[in-house]
Amino acid sequence: MTSRRAVWALGAVAVLVVAALVSAAAIAWLSVRDGSAPQTGAPAVTGAVGTGPGVGEYLVRAGNCEGCHTARGGARFAGGRAIETPFGIVFSSNLTPDASGLGGWSSDDFWRALHNGRSRDGHLLYPAFPYPNYTGLARADADAMFAYLKTVTPVAQANKAHALGFPFDQQAALAVWRALFFRPASFQPEPSRSPDWNRGAYLVETLGHCNACHSQRNVFGATADPLDLAGGLIPMQNWYAPSLTDAAEASVADWPVADIVALLKTGVTERATVQGPMAEVVAGSTQYLHDSDLAAMATYLKALPVRPVNIVATDDAAAPAIAAAGQQLYETHCSACHGDQGAGVAGAYPALAGNRAVALTPAVNLVHVVLRGGFAPSTAGNPRPFGMPPFATVLTDAEVASVLTYLRSAWGNRAAPITTLDVSRYRGAAD
Repeated sequence: MTSRRAVWALGAVAVLVVAALVSAAAIAWLSVRDGSAPQTGAPAVTGAVGTGPGVGEYLVRAGNCEGCHTARGGARFAGGRAIETPFGIVFSSNLTPDASGLGGWSSDDFWRALHNGRSRDGHLLYPAFPYPNYTGLARADADAMFAYLKTVTPVAQANKAHALGFPFDQQAALAVWRALFFRPASFQPEPSRSPDWNRGAYLVETLGHCNACHSQRNVFGATADPLDLAGGLIPMQNWYAPSLTDAAEASVADWPVADIVALLKTGVTERATVQGPMAEVVAGSTQYLHDSDLAAMATYLKALPVRPVNIVATDDAAAPAIAAAGQQLYETHCSACHGDQGAGVAGAYPALAGNRAVALTPAVNLVHVVLRGGFAPSTAGNPRPFGMPPFATVLTDAEVASVLTYLRSAWGNRAAPITTLDVSRYRGAAD
């Protein structure tokens, strides 16, 4: 009798949950179909970087729009790039002024997509398009971006249907997601902060959409808010975007502004080298930004609250033996470039001693670099970057684990060892 009551109780709870979700969907659905007039957004003085020709193109660069809206080998801005998510594949849309793209759109339609996450016909857009960040854009900036996109070469290419499983392919399910995790908003400057800080906050939180990578996502694929830059594993890409608020990961609180600007401009400094998805961001976006805007972003990033370093000691008894085997592999394959003491070569090969990227946990980025090779972006300031060859066919998983365990314990580095199982798992993610 007791178990029967428990079953009925669970059934009742399930019915209530379903009813709540249906109600939320109905409310959200009505709210996004209300046809309300577009809002004006943040004041133009906070957003727009001047007026006249070139502003829209500059802002489109700042948002790295081409990176997602250009398929590999495809025409610029014609869409069709497959963006993998835990719920299926979303294909980016055509942003050219062809009839299959933005040809029939108005500036109001474009603004509604950025600010409200709704397409021209009113259907809801998937947040793989980062409108939870773009919602804070100034209307003047959105209009400038639209004006530029109307001038790019038209490409007749119909948008591809997303490949999402049920119920994620349903607008009602997306409406529930929005009801839970999205509210249209405008960027509001902090009166107590400097103009540079506010400008940097605007760029980082909206156009830069930095938290789309540098934050954890919940089971529904939502981030906390644009201020959350505490690091996270990028879904499906399986690169770890390090925390910008952790002194042991990627905080730049103690960096000179000039060094932060240099990293965003060229991809390489004596302190760090960008790799993986961040290399794409530098190559396609931040290298083109004005130094004044990069300095503003640096000012904002330097001011983020910093968590203290918390070194976790390891008691893995097998680690010394693994590291000893790794040392031999390092001397064979790595020391010629990175040096016997992991000091690297300035301007060419990064130092491994005291390198925060070496000690990151999870160590997925290190495994990616060893297996796939390490390549900084080619930029105007560093047109011929040095690279590292891939070792996927040279080293076994056990050997990769050994050499990385050695790196994470040598020359003052203090990080947990990497197991063969870790490498096998990350190798699968890299393929």
